[in-house]
Amino acid sequence: MSNLKKGILVVAGVVLVGVVGAFVYGSQTTATKDIGPGSLDLAAPSAQLIEKGRYLAVAADCVACHTAPKGQPFAGGLSMATPVGAIYSSNITPDKATGIGNYSLNDFDRAVRHGIAQSGKTLYPAMPYPSYAKVTDDDMRALYAYFMHGVQPVSAANREHDIHWPLSMNWPLAIWRKTYAPAVEPLVLSKYQGEALARGAYLVQSLGHCGACHTPRASTMQELAQDESNPAYLAGGPVIDGWLAVNLRSNPAGGLGRWTEQDVVDTLSKARNAHSAVIGTPMADVVLHSTQEMAPEDLKAIAVYLKSLTPGPEEKARYAASDATAKALKAGREENRGAQLYLDNCAACHRSDATSNAKVFPALAGNPSVLSDDPTSLIRLVLAGSSLPSTKGAPSNLGMPGFAWRLSDEEAAQLVTFVRQSWGNQASAADTGQVAKIRKQVDAEAEVKH
Repeated sequence: MSNLKKGILVVAGVVLVGVVGAFVYGSQTTATKDIGPGSLDLAAPSAQLIEKGRYLAVAADCVACHTAPKGQPFAGGLSMATPVGAIYSSNITPDKATGIGNYSLNDFDRAVRHGIAQSGKTLYPAMPYPSYAKVTDDDMRALYAYFMHGVQPVSAANREHDIHWPLSMNWPLAIWRKTYAPAVEPLVLSKYQGEALARGAYLVQSLGHCGACHTPRASTMQELAQDESNPAYLAGGPVIDGWLAVNLRSNPAGGLGRWTEQDVVDTLSKARNAHSAVIGTPMADVVLHSTQEMAPEDLKAIAVYLKSLTPGPEEKARYAASDATAKALKAGREENRGAQLYLDNCAACHRSDATSNAKVFPALAGNPSVLSDDPTSLIRLVLAGSSLPSTKGAPSNLGMPGFAWRLSDEEAAQLVTFVRQSWGNQASAADTGQVAKIRKQVDAEAEVKH
């Protein structure tokens, strides 16, 4: 046998041993703590405990992911796109045949905080169990009481995911969970100075699972940080359903550095504040189903925590208020095609000085979404438009139309660049390639809807 063949056999043997070892490791059952009911009677929980669980489910925004369009609450079936295919949320009503009616408290805990289904399979991290790992035992018991006794059972079979073999194998996912999902440990709230700061840290890091969207991820898809000890935490996440998850730290341009605590509270309760507004469906759904229903003191606590965060990694964009653009436009000086497009398409609502009308249309000068290093959201907004949800505090569901039908890729890029580089905004230009890519996505989404 030649040395080459021997070498190939050795390499093949090493690879085979490695795969078998990984399979064995991934297939091993994960032991978890028995949290028990404590002193509670979970077979007949009090109305107070059920109500506590309902509120916690609202804070965790369970209904948004576990309810399909026009479907029954918590009955699952919502399609969620992943790089390898669509997965579908599960039925978490107490139906015994298709839901979680046969889950014990510990089964429920293993799924929510550990990412392990009753069958033993690892859940895809679209279920944010890396964040829910910080939920307390007491809150888990209350959530269980609510889902078992406060939710209407719905018979709705779970839909299999669209991920094909070999990517559909579960044991590699189990290795990911064991490697990257944090162990269930109580959040040490004593390290936070003040009750509001501690409460805000708990809500943001655990039930709110804000980091699941707003924290950047590694190439292996785990969040780069789980709390504020790492400046990457909440420093801006990936594009979700076409919209960029913005920086929630105190960066002065693309973050919340120039926002007040009240600005944060208003955004969470109304989807808008005196100068900015939520854009895109992902965050709009969070406000609609979750944060607008939360207690004012909890929204205040979240604001206190977010405003306590130092700036994240240095951003390329800058903002220094300037009236030069407004003066030029008012004087009839249109220095480039972008300025012309702005006056023709945007100035009626956002005005020539880009301050818009407070509490009606968001200002463009100094707007974090405008100044993000990645212009994806602004490009999508110009092409497809967006609408604000109708909330209790601000019932008017104002919207912006899309301009894809009247702007070419080059024109859209020129308009976005003008907005990102005027009135003191100093951000990178958009290019036609970025616009073309996003237009293709918007067109594909429109075809699915029709």
